[in-house]
Amino acid sequence: MSRFLVVGAGAIGSRVARRLLEEGHEVHVVSRRGTDIAGATSLRASASDEAAMRRAAQGTSAIFNCANPAYHRWPSEWPPIAASLLSAAESSGATLVTLSNLYAYGHVDAPMTPDTPLNADYAKALVRARMWTDALAAHLSGRVQACEVRASDYIGPGAQGVFGLRVIPRLLAGKRAQVVGSLDQPHSWTFVDDVATTLVACAQRPDAWGRVWHVPTNEPRTQRQVVNDICAVAGVAPGRVSAVGEFALRAMGLFNVTIRELPLTLYQFTQPFVIDDAITRRELALSPTPWHEVLTETIAAYR
Repeated sequence: MSRFLVVGAGAIGSRVARRLLEEGHEVHVVSRRGTDIAGATSLRASASDEAAMRRAAQGTSAIFNCANPAYHRWPSEWPPIAASLLSAAESSGATLVTLSNLYAYGHVDAPMTPDTPLNADYAKALVRARMWTDALAAHLSGRVQACEVRASDYIGPGAQGVFGLRVIPRLLAGKRAQVVGSLDQPHSWTFVDDVATTLVACAQRPDAWGRVWHVPTNEPRTQRQVVNDICAVAGVAPGRVSAVGEFALRAMGLFNVTIRELPLTLYQFTQPFVIDDAITRRELALSPTPWHEVLTETIAAYR
């Protein structure tokens, strides 16, 4: 049995904690609210509190960075969190496993692999890229053991993604729903349980450290296809769905700070945005949860 520290108790952090508990490990969970997860030790603290994180990390085998700052505050809140957890890993000897996304790749014209250049040029993407380059530099210098796990947009119970509260409940109720960008561009959707599985696997495999890993993800589906799939699996009438374009987003952003940030990343939904997970499947022997099962579990959670 090993001891692990999970930072963040949202959709992914809570799943990582439960997965580790199922394996018989001792788990400590840090969150701003001190969220209680049955079987785990709950700690109330800010992930940016370096002294608190260094104390919490002592005696742990790995630190899982599953923190989730408010979307519009990424540029200001991620740097101190990343520095705090990197310091905690260095002082404790724990492996740092960071959950990330595909923002840092920027505009792409092919499926994204872990070796795709980090070419994004906007603030949110740059801060995520810097987090990995700093962690990798520390790893290569021998100060820490670190790796990063990247996922595409989440789908699944509790996921704050495109098909979360704004879409699935409306489809189940037979109401019209709206999504951003194009309805007909291929896009990768990563199941939340597969994210947790990949994080836990990487933490316990030394051959995974010092590298980037993509979460195993089902074949890309357009937003229109996902809507139709959800309705078919749920046994409801085909969903009425429309897309919100950039002009409308900018207008809505005048009154909503989160929506205000979306035009910068709209390219992810107006052109193909596809993850390549071949290396993870081959080297870690992981595969995605079947798509029908993903939708069945997701729909059940919303019902």
